[in-house]
Amino acid sequence: MLRREKSAVEHRSPSPGPEASSEQRLANILSSNQTLPVTISSVQIHGAKNTRKDFLDPIFEPIVTGSRQADFTMATMLEQVGEAVQKLQKFDIFHPNIMVHLSQPSQVDPSTTPTDLEVSLAVREKSRFLLKTGTDLGNTEGSAYGSLLWRNILGGAETLTLNAAAGTRTRSAYSAELAAPVQSNPNMRISLEGLASATQKPWASHEEVLKGAGIKLNWLSPLGDQHQVGFAGSWRQLTGLSANASPSVRADAGDSVKNALSYIFTRDRRGNAMLPQSGYLVKTVSELAGWGPLGGDVAFSKSEVELGGAVPVPIPGVKGFSGVSIGAGFKAGMLYPLPLSYGLNGALPSRINDRFALGGPTDVRGFSLGGLGPRDGGDALGGDVYAAGSVNMLVPLPRVGADSPFRIQLFANGGRSVALKSKSKSSKDSGSSQVMSASTVSKGITNATKDIMTGLPTLAAGVGLVYAHPVARFELNFSLPLVLRRGEEGRKGLQVGVGINFL
Repeated sequence: MLRREKSAVEHRSPSPGPEASSEQRLANILSSNQTLPVTISSVQIHGAKNTRKDFLDPIFEPIVTGSRQADFTMATMLEQVGEAVQKLQKFDIFHPNIMVHLSQPSQVDPSTTPTDLEVSLAVREKSRFLLKTGTDLGNTEGSAYGSLLWRNILGGAETLTLNAAAGTRTRSAYSAELAAPVQSNPNMRISLEGLASATQKPWASHEEVLKGAGIKLNWLSPLGDQHQVGFAGSWRQLTGLSANASPSVRADAGDSVKNALSYIFTRDRRGNAMLPQSGYLVKTVSELAGWGPLGGDVAFSKSEVELGGAVPVPIPGVKGFSGVSIGAGFKAGMLYPLPLSYGLNGALPSRINDRFALGGPTDVRGFSLGGLGPRDGGDALGGDVYAAGSVNMLVPLPRVGADSPFRIQLFANGGRSVALKSKSKSSKDSGSSQVMSASTVSKGITNATKDIMTGLPTLAAGVGLVYAHPVARFELNFSLPLVLRRGEEGRKGLQVGVGINFL
């Protein structure tokens, strides 16, 4: 049978007005036989007045071209058109209720065949501008924010997002992101980002001012795994030191420049990330800064892994899901100092800007922000190696039911954060008295890892109330530290946590 492609994607401003007779013919075709061979004569998009034709062509042209194959049937056509509609919905430039209409072209046209079908889609574009303002309360901080979103800037699902926020701890934060899909693929986006912020860090007696820019590529694999690779350069300044700042904090005060490559992998199979009742999470974060051609004045490799999961608990006499679940989480990280650029003179110790902070209401509950790990006087310095874990049980409130977003939580969590322990040698070339050789770094990391694995972890347990809002998770917990090392800061009593990711 001769099959042809008459046209690819056409724009028509008015909505289609199919006649009753064509609808009846289509109904007869669909009900008679799904294996009926068909060809697509044209695909028409109605209502996409701000969207470019060359952006939509790669989505629909494969359907038109594929209809020339001998095994292309009605069922195949419906499946592929459905997939194309899903792609349009993922771009977030159209309202989700996209209407699809199939009709047969006029039989008086000598170029048509009895198997030809026309596909028409009626879409409605979302507003190109969206302005949001509001307040946030979470992670021991309150803030006010404003956000401006500009959709479909050039007709190819490009977005520009501008954010501004001011809060009790983050004094100011400004960011801009320009993102666009790659080759009309909603599962692959590239973005350019810029940011500037000033954040008070009272647990370490200083304020950090940061300005930077970067580029990122995000994509979703066929299995549903999320990947992100990026490069970012940033200028950081430790300033605003308090009068009682420790010598360790004062030693890191001033400017530093970090240029880094990063890679993030996320596999999330949980049914509800805010209130996990089943499934699992695997996430890894890798960063390489300052080594080789990257430049900057800090150099290290930094890796983190996060695992989480939950299983439902059946209750005798309760049909279906009881709402009771047991969950667990684990995360660990390592920062490995490297020589700057291509240097062979050794590596500098990590800075407080780059170390891991452990402890807090969304982290290891029952402890202050940065409350676990190395300290100098009253300042939390962060660790080069850390590990933390938690177990919890979620139980629905009495007389509320399993469908409620409220849960009673019983939990126990703990962790350890250790600094790299090493002896250093002076280096006139670097201007630092703490340059470490490769063997020194390796031994220091090995010793720190042994401390993590052999030492008793800092522990806390408690009970609380959880509310899983679609935007964020809220927790009100009563915590009791059980194991506390000298200098670490526990939080006995009530603690409020608001965030997206919890241990």
